[in-house]
Amino acid sequence: MNKRKLTIGLFGFGVVGEGIYKVLQQTPSLNAEVVKVCVRQGNKLRAAPPDLFTTDPLSLLQDPEIDVVVELIDNADDAFSIVSAALRTGKAVVSANKKMIAEHLPELLTLQKRYSNALLYEAAVCGSIPVIRNLEEYYDNDLLQSVCGIVNGSTNYILTKIITEGCSYREALAAAQELGFAESNPALDVEGRDAANKLTILLLHAYGIISHPSTILQLGITHIDDSDPVYAEEKSYQIKLIAQARRLHNGKVAAFVLPQFVTANSQLHFVADEYNGVIIESKLADKQFLYGKGAGRYPTSSAVISDLSALRYGYRYEYKKLLNGAAYEITNDYYLRIYLSCNSAEDINKGDFEWIDEWHSTHNRQVIIGLIHASVLIEAKWFHNVSVSVILMPDGIVEKELISQKRSRKNSLHMGGVH
Repeated sequence: MNKRKLTIGLFGFGVVGEGIYKVLQQTPSLNAEVVKVCVRQGNKLRAAPPDLFTTDPLSLLQDPEIDVVVELIDNADDAFSIVSAALRTGKAVVSANKKMIAEHLPELLTLQKRYSNALLYEAAVCGSIPVIRNLEEYYDNDLLQSVCGIVNGSTNYILTKIITEGCSYREALAAAQELGFAESNPALDVEGRDAANKLTILLLHAYGIISHPSTILQLGITHIDDSDPVYAEEKSYQIKLIAQARRLHNGKVAAFVLPQFVTANSQLHFVADEYNGVIIESKLADKQFLYGKGAGRYPTSSAVISDLSALRYGYRYEYKKLLNGAAYEITNDYYLRIYLSCNSAEDINKGDFEWIDEWHSTHNRQVIIGLIHASVLIEAKWFHNVSVSVILMPDGIVEKELISQKRSRKNSLHMGGVH
């Protein structure tokens, strides 16, 4: 297939936008050129010719010479307006805005189909790790068992500081902010919303599921208590914020974002600092592990450049798993084995648990390890109580059918006179 030259209109000239501009200038073999950049402040001094910049989005969107729009701005609403207009005017689009993509999947799919233009967004999930392209092209979803991983570098850096250096949450967050891994307002990262956005995108390419991040069970790292890392160290666990989707025996998919204890036999145990790691499990290939930096100028720029290179060959997502009629859907009908710590037993309702395996007190915390139905956890008033810490145990998903089997065995033993 012939490679074509790309004429690019760039929205945003922050660290990533500037990095892409420089790479394209210094790498003529990529056969792509940024001819116009739209920015918010036109009079700011930048490392590029002043006549390259404009504050008028229409001067890019209505320019017939521009055939690709690269969108790299922070505001999700503005990004959606830009991407929608670009697709309508016949331009291909590359975006890194996971919030915008996750919240507008149905509209973006419709626009791509109606106007026959490509929208690529590898940089929106896990930076330099090519997880979307792998799921899109390589894994048939009848064979795909699960996708799980650390998809937010900010929270992973914070947790690494807490676990390995004994920092408090506030100290670790301040260090992440100082290094630029976390924003001055870190809520999107530390509350799990960024990971939920990325999981929403992964669900589309892994299982053909169109969802919305607000419907996904999610909890960030803000509730983790100082006593929780002590327990993790005693058990040789790491605490990681894990986004995961797993196909259950009934064919439906469990999907959630939760802090989780990770054992040393998992590749995710050793993913530290701002790095990301994703495990893809299939029936035939077993587990495969993707690892790399998930954010920052160079990892994000690498993914954007890769998408631009793919556009030169006419590449686009085919969404085969969505279109093949497999009809996968998310379910909350499964159980989770969780560790819970709280100040007082009165902070929670023990009756919410299917059963409790362990319950003990430390000098200032109550600790419960037990099984709870996912739908009950979502509705539990204490789930979002800042004084209650919830961490998923290793291999914490327990399917409903297994619980039914265990109940049946218990009843059989009871009826046979065994107590």
